[in-house]
Amino acid sequence: MSAATSTALGAVNLLDPKSLLQAFGVVGVAATLFAETGLLVGFFLPGDSLLFLAGIAASPVARDIVGVRLSLPLLLLVAPLAAIIGAQLGHHLGARFGRRLFAKPDSRLFKSAHVARAEAYFDRYGPAKAVVLARFVPVVRTLLNPVAGILQMPFGRFLRWNILGGLLWTDAILLVGYLAAGTLRDAVGAQNIDRYLLPVIALIVLISLMPLLVEVVRHRRGRRAAEGTEPGAVGGGHR
Repeated sequence: MSAATSTALGAVNLLDPKSLLQAFGVVGVAATLFAETGLLVGFFLPGDSLLFLAGIAASPVARDIVGVRLSLPLLLLVAPLAAIIGAQLGHHLGARFGRRLFAKPDSRLFKSAHVARAEAYFDRYGPAKAVVLARFVPVVRTLLNPVAGILQMPFGRFLRWNILGGLLWTDAILLVGYLAAGTLRDAVGAQNIDRYLLPVIALIVLISLMPLLVEVVRHRRGRRAAEGTEPGAVGGGHR
């Protein structure tokens, strides 16, 4: 590797989606999604914002906003594949090593609160919904996969819901970025795009959380309805 190449790679900011796309393109998208979903140390990586910006990078106005042009069909294939394979690796590690993965629950990387949060998804939504919904929640989408293995969710069942969640998460955000690119460029102008890009990405991340928010509201309503029908509930007993 030449000195110039080493310097260029060293200048890449792994937390900056634009920097990742300019340096590595589709390979960077695949590696980031695999690491975020399969390697326990990848929870800090910018999955949602990277997917949205990658969708923009596949649009006709890509060079005005991102500076590079990527292939949309390739992204729609590679991104979910990387996310699915990564999650399966996480599940395998959890099934293989169990709670030894979190032997130091209060270490800098694996805080017990994060693990408890992932386990709570299983208790609240059940394994199938938990695997799908976790895709849309940073940190949880990293830790839930090994937790699924630790809790002995069967490989085949995890794979089915992993495929569904991986496709929904990656391709939906990619397509939103692709479809919004032209409108975004025209609305703010190519020269001002960097100023508005971060707020727009934050909005897209918030929108990506909508399936989870809908499920939370539905769960709370169901719990309140169940409590209202319990014997002795207000208005339900004998006077």
